[in-house]
Amino acid sequence: MNTNILRDPQDRRTFVERCARAAFGLTILPFFAGAAAAEQRGAGFGKAKRIIMIHLDGGLSHIDSFDPKEGASKGPGSAVSTKAGFQLTSFLPETVKVADKITVIRSMAAKVGVHENARYLMRTGFEKRGTIVHPTIGAWGQHYLGASSKTLPSSVAVNHSSAHGNGFFPATYSPLPILDPDAGLANSKATVPDEKAAKRTQLLAQLDASFSKSVPDENVRAYNDFYDTTMQLMKSSDLAAFDINAEKAEVRDRYGRNKFGQGCLLARRLVEGGVRFVEVHSGGWDMHKELEDGMEDRGGEFDRAFAALVADLDARGLLDSTLVAVTTEFGRKPTFDGNGRGHHPLAFSTVLAGGGAKRGFVYGSSDEKGYKAKDNPVTPGDFHATIAWAAGMPIEKEVIAPSGRPFTVGNKGRAALGVFA
Repeated sequence: MNTNILRDPQDRRTFVERCARAAFGLTILPFFAGAAAAEQRGAGFGKAKRIIMIHLDGGLSHIDSFDPKEGASKGPGSAVSTKAGFQLTSFLPETVKVADKITVIRSMAAKVGVHENARYLMRTGFEKRGTIVHPTIGAWGQHYLGASSKTLPSSVAVNHSSAHGNGFFPATYSPLPILDPDAGLANSKATVPDEKAAKRTQLLAQLDASFSKSVPDENVRAYNDFYDTTMQLMKSSDLAAFDINAEKAEVRDRYGRNKFGQGCLLARRLVEGGVRFVEVHSGGWDMHKELEDGMEDRGGEFDRAFAALVADLDARGLLDSTLVAVTTEFGRKPTFDGNGRGHHPLAFSTVLAGGGAKRGFVYGSSDEKGYKAKDNPVTPGDFHATIAWAAGMPIEKEVIAPSGRPFTVGNKGRAALGVFA
C-alpha cells in the first residue's frame, strides 16, 4: 500500500471514509479521535461552554443592519430604536425584540475584500496562505479542551462541508458536515446486519494490526478509534439530537422553514445535546443592486432565525453558557447609488449573544459615514481570540504546526474583553 496518502490530512480523511463506506456502508466522518491527546489547559473565564457561529457568506451591509446611518450613507431601510437604547434597521424587526440580549460590535476592520479570502479569514481568524490551512474555533477547542461528548462530535458544520475545518490539526478534528438540516445525519445506520458488521470490524482489526506496525504514524493510531466511536454513535440515543423532526411544528415555524432557519434550530439541539461548536452558514449575502430585495428576503430569514435562536436559548436557560456569534465576510460601502453597495472591509459589524457577553450593548463604533472603524477596532483575529477566551482557551499559548511554525488561536489577536459583563 502507498503510505504517502497518510501524510496529508485530507488524503488521510478520504482514506478512512472509503474504508468506512466499504466496511459498513457509512459516510460518518472521523471526528472523535484524538481526544486523549488534547491539552487540558484553560484560560480566559470559560463561561461559554458551547459556541454557535453563524456565517453570513457574501458580505452583510453593516449600514443596513446593525449600524444604521443617516445622510448620504443611508440605505433603503429606516433606523429603529430598541429597548436596549441603540438602533438597528427596519430590516431586522425580530432582532429588535431581542436587542436587550445581544452585543453588537460595530468596529470590525479588515484588509481583505475578496469573497473567498475574506470568508476564510472570518472562519479561521487567519489570512489565507497557499502553504498552510488554519483551524476553525472548533478544532482549537478540541485541541485545548478535549472532546465535548463521549458519543457526539465536538464540532458540526451545518449547510457547509467539513473542508479544512481541522486546519493543521489531525483530520479527526474536522467538523461533522450536515448539508441538509431536514435530513439530519445521513447514512448513520449500517447497510449490513450487526453480525456481519461485527465480523468486518474484527477482520479490519486483524489487517490493521500488521499495518500499524509497518506505519508508525500517530494519525494511523488515531483512526483506530474511528470505528469504535462510530459504532457507539450509531447505537446511541444521542443520535436523536440530529433529528429536528422531533421538534413541534410551531417551534420549527418560529425559526423559519428554510435551510438557515432549520440549521439554527439544529444547532440549538446539538449544543443542548453536548456538541461544543456548531457553525451554521447562510449564503446569498453578496448584495449589490439587489440590496433592498436581498435584505427583505435573505435578511428576513436571518432576522427570524437569529431572534428565535437567542430567545429559545434564553428560555431554556442555555444562553448564559452558550455564545452565539454572527460573522460576515466584510461590510458594504457607505455610498448608496444605482450600483448599490460594493465590498468594504474597513468597517463592518458582528454580533455576540450569551456566553458572558453583555446584554443590550454596543462595542466600538464606525465613523459618521460608516466608512472606517473609529473606536475600539476589532480585527478578525481579535474576534476569534475573544470567542476562544470566552470558551476558556489559552489564546497566548503557541501550537507548533507540522510545518514547524508557531500559531495561536486568533493569530495573536487580542480578546475584546470589554464585550463581557
